[in-house]
Amino acid sequence: MASWSPLVIVRGEGNYLFDEQGRRYLDGVSSLWCNVHGHAHPRLDRALRDQLERIAHSTYLGLSHEPGIRLAAALIDVAPRGLTRVFFSDSGSTAVEIALKQSFQYWQLRGKPTKRKFLRLGDAYHGDTLGAVGVGGIELFHRVFGPLLVDSIAVPSPALDHEGAKRTLATALETRSDEIAAFVLEPLVQGAAGMLVHPPGFLKFARDQCSRYGVHLIVDEVATGFGRTGTMFACEHEGVSPDFLCLAKGISGGYLPLAATLATEEIYSAFLGDRGDLKQFFHGHTYTANPLACAVGLESLTLLREHTLANAKSLIEPVREALARVAQLPSVKGVRQCGVMAGIELRSERAFAGVEVCERIRSEGVILRPLGNVVVWMPPLSLRAEDLLLLEQATTAAL
Repeated sequence: MASWSPLVIVRGEGNYLFDEQGRRYLDGVSSLWCNVHGHAHPRLDRALRDQLERIAHSTYLGLSHEPGIRLAAALIDVAPRGLTRVFFSDSGSTAVEIALKQSFQYWQLRGKPTKRKFLRLGDAYHGDTLGAVGVGGIELFHRVFGPLLVDSIAVPSPALDHEGAKRTLATALETRSDEIAAFVLEPLVQGAAGMLVHPPGFLKFARDQCSRYGVHLIVDEVATGFGRTGTMFACEHEGVSPDFLCLAKGISGGYLPLAATLATEEIYSAFLGDRGDLKQFFHGHTYTANPLACAVGLESLTLLREHTLANAKSLIEPVREALARVAQLPSVKGVRQCGVMAGIELRSERAFAGVEVCERIRSEGVILRPLGNVVVWMPPLSLRAEDLLLLEQATTAAL
């Protein structure tokens, strides 16, 4: 296999990236799942420039600013019902980390100090900070850092064992709810696990069980949020309102680091009190709610509601048809799709087979990244018919 050499990208335009030699590549992974409307979108560029003329950054600790206020209000407007409070941060890992810490502290403040453990799915991935890794289930990330991690309890992935996942979850909640603070999961599809798509109904079952036994439901929509599944948030498919909603990646249209953890009014109220009570949530980031990121995030959300979300919905069936053709190739074991998120599993058991396929796809003018032996399709939601044709043709040629 040829050596993997990184490309030096010098500019982007629409759904494409250009390297220093002037070669053009379809951004088939949305610059790691975060680009929503394409590169150099004129309205996002303008929102960024307009804010830059006012202020580039001011701390959100003890202060506030208009872009942060407006974006928080807009997120609450589109989020599942009951989520009324927004805590900004700067990445998907921190969004999850904040939810874990707030859930833990909530139970301490409510006089239930034994609720210290977290439920999570097998093969879960929620980020690379220690708390987020602790509620993950991918051995590669636990091998070194295991002794440092928070205590979590595994539930089988419903994508691999639906009934087993429901039984394990129900039993754990029934018998151990006094020690479980929250259940954290990616809704509908586990991205980094290899695009594992859950059977319908599991998310709603999890919500019902967590409510029944007094355990928080933390939904990680870092990958699935902002139109990736065909709705603004994956929760909408099953009418679920979580206790915490973790957002990042597409929140700023793929322009700047930004994340948000949304919570209910009940959770927020537990942290209220006199200054001397020390109930506060002592957590903050230097660039929390960066005004530039919030300004472009607000415009990105407006674009989604105007037309990008509708374009994402229109892509689902053409992507399904393209995947069905790819699935007929002898080197393909199977395909999985949820909205405009897809994984193509290879038959090969060779190490780095996915890397080799993606390297060949690059030579066809498309940038993709594998997850083990799964080749991922995660294009911008602004994808056009001719872009999808290139994506399919490049993948077919490489396979």
